Amino acid sequence: MSETRSRQIVIAGAGIAGLTAAIAFAARGYRVKIFEQARQLEAAGAGIQLSPNATRILARLGVLDRLLPDAVRPEAVVLKDAKSLRELARVPLGAVGEKRWGAPYLAAHRADLQAALMAEVAQRPDIELVTGAVVTGIAIEPQSVTATVETGGKAMTITGGLLIGADGVWSSVRAELARTVGFAASRFCGELAWRATIPADGAAGRIFADIGAANCVTTFLHPGFHMVAYPVSKGSAVNLAAFTRGERIAEGWSGHADPAILAGAMRGTAPALAKLVALAGPWTAFPIHTVEQRRWTMPEGIALIGDAAHAMTPFAAQGAAMGIEDAALLANLVADFSGDARQGLTVWENLRRPRIEKVIRRGALNRLAWHARGPVALARNLVLATRPAERLASDLDWLYGWEQRKITRR
Repeated sequence: MSETRSRQIVIAGAGIAGLTAAIAFAARGYRVKIFEQARQLEAAGAGIQLSPNATRILARLGVLDRLLPDAVRPEAVVLKDAKSLRELARVPLGAVGEKRWGAPYLAAHRADLQAALMAEVAQRPDIELVTGAVVTGIAIEPQSVTATVETGGKAMTITGGLLIGADGVWSSVRAELARTVGFAASRFCGELAWRATIPADGAAGRIFADIGAANCVTTFLHPGFHMVAYPVSKGSAVNLAAFTRGERIAEGWSGHADPAILAGAMRGTAPALAKLVALAGPWTAFPIHTVEQRRWTMPEGIALIGDAAHAMTPFAAQGAAMGIEDAALLANLVADFSGDARQGLTVWENLRRPRIEKVIRRGALNRLAWHARGPVALARNLVLATRPAERLASDLDWLYGWEQRKITRR
């Protein structure tokens, strides 16, 4: 393969993971082509939490400064009982967290993060973005990968040293690999996510100001559901995300489900919280899909990152952060092991898999704790009441304090 092709990175998907990967590879001297299925880039969902393990990387890539003017730095994560509205625990963030973990914890609108990433992409001449383009075929050669891309009713081929599937939970790259080498598909996990964004100065916003924790990420706990709320867009709006059990609905980020599901899950909650949820509608529901992929790479030059590789439930608020980590570490290892793609990809997957599995376990533990009932809920509340804020923060050092390790060739 020519030097030109080996330095060509092909990325499917212009979401958070794909754009981060493009910037990271361009920073290491590669030429990048991104193919995005949507004709116009639209941010899926609404709010997003970016913990220090993610913002540290965004800072190094020149993206964080573009995002900060529109983001909010919450002072803490506050857990509240949805029935009594009593505060159960508080994990300090803000200046205390930034000093502890070396980077800020941010709450932002996804559109603001995407705009910040796109602004950085636009400043890098070695990145080309093509929208309205979907990968429909993959040909693997000994030292290169050729992708067939359909755009504007026409098919084109592009060859590079590495093809990255960063096209989300319903990845077309993973689907193509499933047809040839048995990669796994996503599956519905039995949970629905309900999202709404409310003006901070509106009726619903004023109710939240009374029952939520000011300038914090507030999580309301209840056996039938939990809801996370936090300010976004310079504090002018509040993002609400509620999670319930539910039946599978149409795949996508903007589905429709019976709002009675959410109302029924909230039985027994505080009247003010129920009123907030009623005033915040209409809610957008989407099915939570996960990916239990046994392999994320092919040594010939293919890697899946972010949700395409390991879509997870949102209960650790780490989906975007894991995609950002994936992208940055992959770019560094591919560059560090230049000329030996097989080893670089193997090292990357071996490093990422244990961390991803630990994050998934943390999310499962959070869901169990947040939806606890009866004696289990009483035990949870007792543990939280007796656990100092410092200890709650230290429990997250492994997650928020993560740093890329320098890997040397042997």
